[in-house]
Amino acid sequence: MTIANAPNYLFEPADKPALPLHTVPVITADDSSVQGYGVLVDRPDDIDIEIVRWPATGWRPVDPDSGDEGGWVEGTFYGEWQGDVLYGRNDAVAGHYVLGWSTDDPGDARADRTNGERHQVILWHLNYHPDGGQLFMPKEQKPFLVPVALPGDDLKPDQVIAFWCDGSKGLYIHPGIWHDGIFPVSDQQSFLDRQGRVHARVSCDLAMEFGVYLSVPLHATAPANG
Repeated sequence: MTIANAPNYLFEPADKPALPLHTVPVITADDSSVQGYGVLVDRPDDIDIEIVRWPATGWRPVDPDSGDEGGWVEGTFYGEWQGDVLYGRNDAVAGHYVLGWSTDDPGDARADRTNGERHQVILWHLNYHPDGGQLFMPKEQKPFLVPVALPGDDLKPDQVIAFWCDGSKGLYIHPGIWHDGIFPVSDQQSFLDRQGRVHARVSCDLAMEFGVYLSVPLHATAPANG
């Protein structure tokens, strides 16, 4: 498979093609449901950010006292709806993104107004960090969603789920977990973000690879466990 260059994260949704939608199951985040993906966190310092040792390029191993000394960085991750368009900004790594939009057809998405009540986020992209884990700790106790999939480069749309978090705890994800930004249910929300300093990123453009977008429902109340 030929993979394009790193995706462009800032764009007009109207420039994207209309494609079929694949609905993502929403699962209430609890200690059991997040196992394998990460853990729920009461306080930021309750979790150590996992840092992955630099891989060996041949049969000689990397010395055990080297290759994992980059540590982690901290900043604020902002999720903000502007009309139909959801923007993200991550001060920890100087990132600014279009996370998605709320209309079935991206050509109908407008940043200056909404086309009715938002009931979904249309997700166009996922990525993972091979160098370290990542913590999202809400600064306000408001619900949010996080799309995730288990590690492996052979990602498929039906492997993606979304965790519904009620805002009382943070979500930490392990290295290699596919994810995108944080999807606030309200107009805006901010999070303490901690992640590996190297910030290696492996991306999947869902439209390019699978010819679909993912529809992540935005529920007004937490759905039942899936």
